[in-house]
Amino acid sequence: MQGQGALPITLGMTNAAKQTISDQILNVLTDRIVRGDLPAGEKLRQDHIAREFDTSHVPVREALLRLEARGLAVSLPRRGVRVAEFDTATAREVREMRLALEPAALRHSLPNLTQPQKDEAESARLACDEAEDILTWEAQNRRFHMAIIAGCGMPRMLAELADLQVLSARHLLANYSERWEKRADRDHRAIMSAIAARDVDLAVSVLRRHLSRLG
Repeated sequence: MQGQGALPITLGMTNAAKQTISDQILNVLTDRIVRGDLPAGEKLRQDHIAREFDTSHVPVREALLRLEARGLAVSLPRRGVRVAEFDTATAREVREMRLALEPAALRHSLPNLTQPQKDEAESARLACDEAEDILTWEAQNRRFHMAIIAGCGMPRMLAELADLQVLSARHLLANYSERWEKRADRDHRAIMSAIAARDVDLAVSVLRRHLSRLG
C-alpha cells in the first residue's frame, strides 16, 4: 500500500479522537480505490493498515465497515475484506439512483441556497472548467454537484448522494481517463444561471439531462 503520513494514536484517547483516525483511514482508502491504486479484489489487511497509520485495529475496523457501507469494499467468508468489484451493472444502478435523488435534492435546495453556498458552487464550476487533468476535474466536479444541493436540508440524502458520487468517480476514472479533454461545462453554467434566476424547474431539468449523459 502506498505510504501516507501516519497519525499516532495513544491509549486513553476519546472516542471522538479515535473517530478522527477512522475518518483519515476511510478517506485515504477511498481515494486509493477511486483512483485505482487499490484494484478490485485487493485484500485490505487490517494489520498492514494499522501499522501504516500507527494505530490499533479498532479505528481500522470502523473505517473498513464504512468502506463497505459506501460500496467500495466487501467482506467475504474466509477471504477477508477486499476492494469491491465495480461492473457495468453497478455503474448503471448508480446512474439511475443519482437520476432519481439528485434532481429531488436540487429542487429542495435551490430556494434555500445561501450566497456563500452559491459562491462555493460557482467556484467549483470555474475550477472544473480550468482543470488541466482528469483527477482535478473529477474532484471539482464532485464539489460542484454537492454544492448545488447543499441547501436541501436532508442530511441522509446528502450522505447517500456523496457516496453515489464517489462510486461515479471510480467508474469515470477507470473508464474515461484516456478520453478526457479540458472543456467548459455548459450544463454547469446553465444550472448556475437557473440558480441565479431562482428558476427551480429549469435547474432541475438541466441537471436531469446532465446526469442522463453519465456513462
